[in-house]
Amino acid sequence: MIGRVCVITDTTVQSFFTHTDLATLACTGGADIIQLRDKHLSDDDMITVGREIRHVCDRYDARFIVNDRVQVARACGADGVHLGRADASVDEARRVLGDTAIIGATAHSFQEALRADRSLADYVGFGHVYATTSKQKETPPVGLEELARVCSAVSLPVLAIGGITSERVADVMRAGAWGIAVIADVCASDDPRAATERIRRAVAVTFPHA
Repeated sequence: MIGRVCVITDTTVQSFFTHTDLATLACTGGADIIQLRDKHLSDDDMITVGREIRHVCDRYDARFIVNDRVQVARACGADGVHLGRADASVDEARRVLGDTAIIGATAHSFQEALRADRSLADYVGFGHVYATTSKQKETPPVGLEELARVCSAVSLPVLAIGGITSERVADVMRAGAWGIAVIADVCASDDPRAATERIRRAVAVTFPHA
């Protein structure tokens, strides 16, 4: 089963911590999924970083997925991949990575969430729930009401994403999300470990055994 606290590493919202630093600090803070995301690294450099993070995740018994790049995920031994709308299809990723790989599908609308639910994905990443500073968005936030609508309509676990902070976790989880994915609240923090711990505690309020 997919974990409930996914930290997406990002070195554009800050420049102090590397991807590997962020993965290590997030894992020590209680993240059970690390997603490596970088739009600028070459595939070779991404594989090198991915192999470092693979070791980190093994040490902390966390899942490791790569954003977008299916072949990179395969080469660095990741547990799976998270796919955006412009990336490879879920079927294509499944053929490359196999039946046991974790494959996440992005959805920005109710209809996209339904399509993801009918695919071979393992979870739906739905958002952005709130306004976010980590990525430029052309559309407004979907909000809690639409998140709740999606969560009640799909059978796959839903990881909510977009502007989620530890103070907002409870509302997101009450809307029906299985878990949360976070970038800025951890990566742009002065203390990513402590920021992850706050999110983990907030999730545990709703799911005490998470």
